Amino acid sequence: MRTVQIDNVNRIHIAGAGVMGASLGLIFARNGYSAVIFDAFEKGIESGKTLIDTNLGVLIKKGEVSENQAKELLSKITFTMDRNCFADAQFVIEAIFERMPVKHEFWEAVSSIAPPDAILTTNTSGLSITEMASVVKHPERFGGMHWINPPHLIPLIEVIAGEKTNPELLAKISDLSRRVGKYPITVQRDVPGFVLNRIQFCILREAMHIVESGIASAEDVDNVMKYALGIRYACLGPFQVADLGGIDTFYNISSYLFADLCDDKKPQALIENLFKSESYGVKAKKGFYDYSNGRDKQVIQKRDDDFIRITQCLFGEGK
Repeated sequence: MRTVQIDNVNRIHIAGAGVMGASLGLIFARNGYSAVIFDAFEKGIESGKTLIDTNLGVLIKKGEVSENQAKELLSKITFTMDRNCFADAQFVIEAIFERMPVKHEFWEAVSSIAPPDAILTTNTSGLSITEMASVVKHPERFGGMHWINPPHLIPLIEVIAGEKTNPELLAKISDLSRRVGKYPITVQRDVPGFVLNRIQFCILREAMHIVESGIASAEDVDNVMKYALGIRYACLGPFQVADLGGIDTFYNISSYLFADLCDDKKPQALIENLFKSESYGVKAKKGFYDYSNGRDKQVIQKRDDDFIRITQCLFGEGK
């Protein structure tokens, strides 16, 4: 089945008006597309509008857009609670609740509503594309398009193939990603967590093991990442690091270190206890660290400022 040509796409339909969905709407508007943001709940719509207004305020304050440009961008974004909005969709990005039954219900309905040549994508962080596609009408036009939070600052997009995804579809998703200034990578096999989260959670598992074993504090583990590995991996990938460090050196270290690394098969007590006490991190004002007394907003602002500076160093002012 043939899908719409990316050259002909001028409108993006986004499902979910949360942090990801609202940010995606603004990204596409800034790149000349109109965006239709669907949410099943009025509270979600209002939250999405507030988030976009907040993000535009930051852009105005930084001098990246003028007041008039902000109004023009807002004119390109519409919100709706009518699922029939997908009847004229060209390219759909789903960013709703990260539970398979919820996504199944959505895609079973929307894949029948959307035109047969519409490109359908999910922003899931690691759920199976193949399983999700089991309810999709014409699953060959369905694939993963995993944006990384915060999507307006992180350049990478994971483009993921399900078992029935047409390879040409992946090329089209990657093409659209590049048109909005992103750097797509292709995940050729549908595995839990794809690439980014498999690496991210491997690091987190060992980091928590180090803390639980009394080897170092959480703060010192974070400092290892920020002041050494983070700098290295911002510029080089792990294979490049091994080449530069010497394959012989890395092989010899692997021969004795791999056997001592953590390989727990379930969440460790450190994160389980935080979860059970509803210490969900910044959004709860407590997690591994304390975010009370306004520190939640401070840490988000610092993160965004630092990400912007790093991205500008790596890719230039235009990215």
